[in-house]
Formats: sequence, structure tokens, C-alpha cells
Amino acid sequence: MNVRTTITGNFNIGFCRGGSPWQKDLNELINWGLDVGYGSIDLGKDGDKTAKSVMSAGLKVGTCTLPEMQAMLSSEKKDRDRAVAQNSDYIEACSASGIDKFFVIMLPADPQRKRKCNFSYMVDSYSRLVPVLEKTASCVVVEGWPGPGALCCTPETYRALFNEIPSAVMGINYDPSHLLRMGIDPLRFLQEFIERIYHVHGKDTEIVEERLYEYGHEQTATFAKNISFGNQAWRYAIPGHGIMRWKEAFSRLAEAEYKGIISVELEDANFNGSEEGEKLGLLKSLQYLEGC
Repeated sequence: MNVRTTITGNFNIGFCRGGSPWQKDLNELINWGLDVGYGSIDLGKDGDKTAKSVMSAGLKVGTCTLPEMQAMLSSEKKDRDRAVAQNSDYIEACSASGIDKFFVIMLPADPQRKRKCNFSYMVDSYSRLVPVLEKTASCVVVEGWPGPGALCCTPETYRALFNEIPSAVMGINYDPSHLLRMGIDPLRFLQEFIERIYHVHGKDTEIVEERLYEYGHEQTATFAKNISFGNQAWRYAIPGHGIMRWKEAFSRLAEAEYKGIISVELEDANFNGSEEGEKLGLLKSLQYLEGC
């Protein structure tokens, strides 16, 4: 098995399992990943059922997604109680298979509610999840996708999370594409939060300068359509097709003795939409990251 790694840091390169028809058959997906040189797969909410198949084939599992996310940020305590219990059971089941990283996005049940209120619900729920994470030597990795009402997308909110829940089981899924679209320096972010970065998504962002001039970023364009996998003036892209300085990021991760995975999350209008295109996008991403 020829697993390809990054030149800088010798990091394992993996990819996120998507929802496309060709990725439904897990065994075929595993075989394809092995054939091209991937070393790991990020799974969804079925990690308790699928992780063993991945590992027995010789691949690592990067992360599994927690099954209940929005309910963890519900204003209703009974909903939060249920979500904490369900997620705890899932963590225990997955950890029995060797999974130790759980992907989350801090999306509230009610994105219209004041962010400070939703933040307090998040702190309550995840504080109660800490014991099972510590018991299983696991962690959550929070991705900063700035979706509707999302928390923990910016340095301010990540900082607040770690102040409220200081346990080392609370970590970051470092995805520079989201930072770039928000105008946040991903390398400065990396420097500040390096000790909390437990998983990395290999996804880039292209800023389309002409469209930025035309529409800016404060208002939605009046007549123009948004770019697929993007907005009016930016788009997500495979690594190397955006503005992220990957080699510099890997150097900083290596200096900090990062031992995790660089996992390609394919969201790029130039490749998504067909089996042929998505396989090409994943292969090009692997080749680029290998050279960084």
C-alpha cells in the first residue's frame, strides 16, 4: 500500500466521505482511496458502524461526525439532555473501534436567537460531554463554518469557548477556507490556536477580485448569481487553486509536532457534480498536498 504524505511534516493525507452516489458503496470507496494513495477517510454520523471496515482495510479514520449537533445548542434543556446522552453513547461506541476525534459545527437550533444565549446553551451541553470524552481519550474538533447563527467561527468565539471549557478535549478542525472567506488570516489563526488544532481540512478559497470589485462583501449582489460552493465574490476550491499558503501552514504544524491528518474536503464547482470530476478533484488535491 503506497500511502502518500506531505513533504513538509510527513502528514497523512485523507479525504472526507461525501454524499455523491459513487461514494455510497463504502468498500468501493475504500478501494479507490487505497489505489490512488490516500491514507485515511473522514466518516459521517455512522462511524460506529463503518469505522471497522475502513480500519481493517488499512486506512485510518480521521474523524466521525457527532449525530446530534443543533440540539446541543437548543434553548430546551430536555433537547440538550437528549443530545448529550445520544452523543455520549455514540462516542463510547466509536471509541471501542479506535475512533478518537469527533467533528462538530456549532449550529444553533434557533439561529435567530441572540448569539450570547446560544453560546450559553453550547457551553452547558459540551461541558457535560467532557467526562465521556476524557474517559475515552477522545476529543471534539470544531469546524468554523460560518453558517446561520453559527458559533466558534472566529478567534473571538473560539477563545471564548476555550475559556469557558478549558479541557483539552475541546479542539479545532482547522479549515482555512472558512477563515479566508471571512477575511481572517489563517496563518495568524494557526499560530494563536496551534495547541488546539487536532484535525485539518484540506480546502482552499479563491477570492474573485473582479467580482469583489463589482459587489463588495457587505451586501448581497442585486442581479448577479452566487458562485456554486461560494458566494458573490469568493468560492471554495481544491488546495492550490485558492490563496492559502499550505507549505507555510504545514511548516508551522510540523514545528508544533502536529500528528494529525490533512483531510481533503471536496467542495469546488470545477470538480463537484460527477463521479469523474470528483475523483479528479480528489486526485489533484492529493498530488498538490503531497508536494507541499
